[in-house]
Amino acid sequence: ICHLSTGDMLREAVAAKTPNGVRAKDAMDNGRLVTDDIVFGIVKDALVKPECKKGYIIDGLPRTLGQAKAMTDMGIEVDKTLHFNVPDDVILERTAGRWLHRPSGRTYHEKFAPPKVPFTDDVTGEKLTQRPDDKREVCEKRLVIYHKELDPIVDYYKKAGVYTEINGNRPAADVRTSVLAALEGTKVRPWFQFWRGSN
Repeated sequence: ICHLSTGDMLREAVAAKTPNGVRAKDAMDNGRLVTDDIVFGIVKDALVKPECKKGYIIDGLPRTLGQAKAMTDMGIEVDKTLHFNVPDDVILERTAGRWLHRPSGRTYHEKFAPPKVPFTDDVTGEKLTQRPDDKREVCEKRLVIYHKELDPIVDYYKKAGVYTEINGNRPAADVRTSVLAALEGTKVRPWFQFWRGSN
C-alpha cells in the first residue's frame, strides 16, 4: 500500500522551492499549520501515482475538521482512522531532540541516537543543524494548535463509526499489534492516521 507522509511531501516541496513549498516554508518556520489549499495541492499530485491505485495511507492528514469534511466531499471513503495518542512531553522530547547533517541526510537524536560528539556529525565532523519546525518553541506552539484543531476531528470520526484510539507511547511492537488488530477486516482502501498529544 502506498504510504504518503504529508510532512515528508511538504518538506520535499519546500526543498524543491515549488510555489506551494515556498508558502509552506513560511508557515512551518513560524509554527503555523500549513493551509488546506497547500496541503491538498501536494496530496492531490501524489494520489495519481500508479503505486497508489490500490490503496494508500495518508499520514498526517486531516489536521483540521475542514480537511476531514473536504476529504468526505472529495469522495474519499474512510474505513478506519487511527489516533496515536502520545503525551505532549514525549512528543517534545522526540521532535526537539532531532538533529540533521544536511549535506548527507544523516539524522541524530540527542537521547535516542546521539552523535559521538554533541551537535557534530560522526563522519565529517561538521556541525549539525536543526530543522526550524523541530525547534522546541515551535513544537510547543504547534501542539497548542493541534489540541485545539483535533478535538473536532475525533468527534467527527467517532460519529462516523471509524475511530480507534491507540496508545502510541509504548514499544513499537506493541503499537504494531494494536494497529493490526484495529485494521482487521478493513478493505485495502484509504485510512488515515493523525497524532495528538495529551497532558
